[in-house]
Amino acid sequence: MADFVEGRKESVWDYPRPPRLERSSRRVRVEFAGRVIADTRAALRVLETSHPPVWYLPPGDIDSAVLRPSDLQTFCEFKGAAHYWSLQYDERFSENAAWFYPEPVAAFAPLRDHVAFYPGRVDACFVDDERVVAQAGDFYGGWITSDIEGPLKGGPGTVAW
Repeated sequence: MADFVEGRKESVWDYPRPPRLERSSRRVRVEFAGRVIADTRAALRVLETSHPPVWYLPPGDIDSAVLRPSDLQTFCEFKGAAHYWSLQYDERFSENAAWFYPEPVAAFAPLRDHVAFYPGRVDACFVDDERVVAQAGDFYGGWITSDIEGPLKGGPGTVAW
């Protein structure tokens, strides 16, 4: 587990490629439809060159009652086949708001069934008590906090970086 140091900045250009998986004891929360649907101090984060971290939360710390299966599947060259969840609570619905790896490749085996949320498709995501800013674009799903420095991939014109 990497130690978080208050006030220390992380440059996304210091993250490796292929990506690195780290355990974290920082508090990670997700809100949807006006309520907390995930809250953990046992998240995993994936760090990849030019991307803000993607946080994966253990299934036991997520309110599974809001998860709805999606038909969407994508493939990551590093982690394997991703499956998606949509979210629904009462009248609120967010399509393909989260993803997980039911059978990740061996190097990312700890990710099995952990769920990552797109911060722009839920009400709010927090790392400790800091509200996350969503990574630009609709592909990567990174979480930007004040301790992350760029430039960041994801926005218009950055796909070929």
